[in-house]
Amino acid sequence: MEPTAARGSLAGLLGIWGVTRAALLLCVLKVVVFPGPDVTSDVSVIYRGWYDVLVTGTFPQDDVTWQYPPAAALAVLSPAVLPFLEYATAFFVLALVADTAALALLLRGARGTGRSRRGAWLWVAAVPLLGPTVYARYDVMVTAVAVAALLAAGRHPRLAGALMAFGALLKVWPALLLLAVRRRVAWVSAAVTGVAVAGLFAVLMPGAFAFLGFQRDRGTEVESLGSLVFHVARHHGWDGEVLLNYGSVEFLGPYVSWVSTGALFLTGAALAWLVLWRLLATRFAPHTAADAAFTAVLLFTVTSRVISPQYMVWLVGTAAVCLCFRESRMGRPAALVLAACPVTMLEFPVWFGHVVASDALGITLLTIRNGLLVAASLLAARALWRATVPARREIPTAAGPSWAKRTTVPS
Repeated sequence: MEPTAARGSLAGLLGIWGVTRAALLLCVLKVVVFPGPDVTSDVSVIYRGWYDVLVTGTFPQDDVTWQYPPAAALAVLSPAVLPFLEYATAFFVLALVADTAALALLLRGARGTGRSRRGAWLWVAAVPLLGPTVYARYDVMVTAVAVAALLAAGRHPRLAGALMAFGALLKVWPALLLLAVRRRVAWVSAAVTGVAVAGLFAVLMPGAFAFLGFQRDRGTEVESLGSLVFHVARHHGWDGEVLLNYGSVEFLGPYVSWVSTGALFLTGAALAWLVLWRLLATRFAPHTAADAAFTAVLLFTVTSRVISPQYMVWLVGTAAVCLCFRESRMGRPAALVLAACPVTMLEFPVWFGHVVASDALGITLLTIRNGLLVAASLLAARALWRATVPARREIPTAAGPSWAKRTTVPS
C-alpha cells in the first residue's frame, strides 16, 4: 500500500471510530434514548451496589448476582480513579478508554510483514453494531487485556502468560488463550501471576471465591443455544416460566436442568476436542495462537448455558487479533461473527421483549444469531484442525526394523 493511501485509510478508520464511539457515549449517557430496556442499569445500580460493598474490603458474598473471579473487583472499583465524575459516567469513560486501548493494540499489531489492518477495521465496525451494551459492561476491559495478551504471545511470552492469567481472574474466559501457547515460560508466568493475584485477594478480601457456588447453580438463559428448546416448547404446552434468576433472565421449570446439563456436557466435549487438537497439532505459524484462541472462545460461548450480548465483545476482540495476520484462516468465521453483531443488538436490547415472550420475532432473531455463531464455530474448528494437524501420519510397517520402509495411513 502506498504511504498516502495508507495514511488515508488510517484517517478514515479513526474517523469512523470517533463518530461511532461518540454515538455510543451519547446513548449510555442518555443524551440519545436507545430503544429497549435501559442497558445502563447494570452499571448505575448493580455495579454501584457492588462498589459500595467492595470499598469496605470484602466481596458481596451474599449476592448471588456476583458471579465473577476476584480481579473483577478492580473493574468495578475502577471509577474511583475519576472521583470528579459520577460513578456510572466514570465507568463509561473508562470503557471508552479500554476500547481505545484495544484499537491502539490492533493498529500496532498490524505493523510489519505479513500483517494487516483488517483486525482494526473489524473492531471499529463490530463494536458499535452491538449497541450501547458494550460500554455498559466491563467485558470491553477484559477484552482489551486479552487482545494485549494474544499480540504479545509471539515475542513476549512471559508478558502474554501474565496477561492471560490476569484476564482469567477478571472473567475466566481468557484462560482459554493459553491452549495454543507453546512456550513453557508463558505457562510458568501465567501460573505465578494467577497464584499471586488470587492469593492476594484471598488473604486481603473475604469471599474472593464465593462466586464459584453462584456460577454453578445457574440455569438456562433465554438467549443461549439451549434456550431455543424452551422457546419452541412454550408454544406446545410446556408449563415452565421465564424469570430473573441469578442476575439474568432464565427459563425455570420441567426439563430445564436436562438442557443445562447438556450444555455443560457440550462445553466439556469442546474442551476435550481442544485438548486433542493441542496434542496432535504439529504445524504452528505466528497466527496459530490467535486462531486457536478465537476458536476456543467461540466453542466456549456457543456451548454455554448463557450467551449474554456482551459475550460478543470477546469474539470480536479475538477475531480482530486473528485478522491482524494475513495468513490467518479465520476470515470466514470472523465475518460470521460480524454478521451476528447487529442481530445481537436487535435481540437485546431493541426487541428483547419479543425474546422473553418467545414470539415469532424473538425466536427468529435468536435462531439467526445462534445459527451464525454455530456456523462460525464449526468453520473455525475445521480450519484450525486442517491448518495445524497433519492429514496423514507415518507408522512403521508390521515387519522389519524401525528404520525400514514406512507407510502412510489416514489419521
